[in-house]
Amino acid sequence: MAAEIHVPELGESVADATVGRWLKQEGETVKSGEALVELETDKINFEVDAEQDGVLESISKAEGETVNVGEVIGTIGEGDGAEQTEEQPQAEDEQEEQPRAEQPESEGEGSGEETSNGHRELEDGAGRASPSVRKLAQEYKVDLAEVSGSGSGGRITRDDVERLIRDQSRPAAPEATEEPERDGEAQPAASEDGRAALEERVRVSRRRQTIAQRLVESQQTAAMLTTFNEVDMRSVMELRKRRKESFQERTGARLGFMSFFAKAAIGALKAFPKVNAELQGSELLLKKYYDIGVAVSTDQGLVVPVLRDADRKSFAGIERGIADLATKARDGKLTLEDLRGGTFTITNGGIFGSLVSTPILTMPQVAILGMHKIQERPVVIDGEVAVRPMMYLALSYDHRVIDGAEAVSFLVRIKELVEDPESLLLEG
Repeated sequence: MAAEIHVPELGESVADATVGRWLKQEGETVKSGEALVELETDKINFEVDAEQDGVLESISKAEGETVNVGEVIGTIGEGDGAEQTEEQPQAEDEQEEQPRAEQPESEGEGSGEETSNGHRELEDGAGRASPSVRKLAQEYKVDLAEVSGSGSGGRITRDDVERLIRDQSRPAAPEATEEPERDGEAQPAASEDGRAALEERVRVSRRRQTIAQRLVESQQTAAMLTTFNEVDMRSVMELRKRRKESFQERTGARLGFMSFFAKAAIGALKAFPKVNAELQGSELLLKKYYDIGVAVSTDQGLVVPVLRDADRKSFAGIERGIADLATKARDGKLTLEDLRGGTFTITNGGIFGSLVSTPILTMPQVAILGMHKIQERPVVIDGEVAVRPMMYLALSYDHRVIDGAEAVSFLVRIKELVEDPESLLLEG
């Protein structure tokens, strides 16, 4: 008896998802606990596993379709797809061994017109493709009989159809002319029509669509403004150089820059509580806890996992927490709980070489701190020019909540704390 594959509970306030890609195709053998399909939500991607051994009997929701919690997206039937695949060539061999004279003669022989024994379904390709693949073929007017299946048992996969679509869209090479090429003369540019073969259409992931929507929403909703300052990183860098080896031996964590800036941000947030707030209609919700979001770049786009109660963590606790969240983000193992909430965000564009930028708010937060590349620059200190490792800082903030003077003072407080790292122990 076939078992239905349902969309599982996706988490609090998440009601639907998008089918990202099927990891198994119809007719393939599956094992209990084996991943079948990847679903995309606004925040994370996750895999749906098989609940029993068997064969993926049907796929009812194609890639790119939106599905709701509890909805059936396919079925698993009893049997072993591998055995069916092995038996298929044997049946074909037996058919080839039959004497030619015993086969009925007709004009339609070999053309796929017979239907009584199912040969027509196999030869026209429809019986070797899943519903999602047939839908794609119909959309692009692809004759499945012309497609060579690369799947198990000769099944036609989505890649097979897309490959044929690309081949058909590629323009034929122009016929060579007998006129010799003249030296020194510019050759005509390729026609505009030929550029279609150099284009690729890629589906935008659910997460990227959500990121785009929220960035636009942030800019359209908040009265966003950015203020800048610069910080001398010499004291922090010297401290790290002296202590990083013993710190790692003692705690098992690598001493990076993020723990210093997280501690400095928390100290500044305590001094300027409106920066750690949320605007709710005509009221301002002041938050007396410090959940720091840390922006992490992944192949699927930017995510901002949250370090809970960062004010209660030591330098080592902050470093371990950030490292764990970054690893989970890049491995695609973040949970919805890892991404929920957050009172203030720190983003470090300096790891990509950014010298200065204007970060966009993570709504409903009212401020975000941007770190940048550390670069040696000449600065004037006590009337003399000295070369120091400097970093530009940027604070983007919602001007509806935070006044300019308060934003500037907040950023100056971070600068003071980072330039005197021993003071961070008192703030902690």
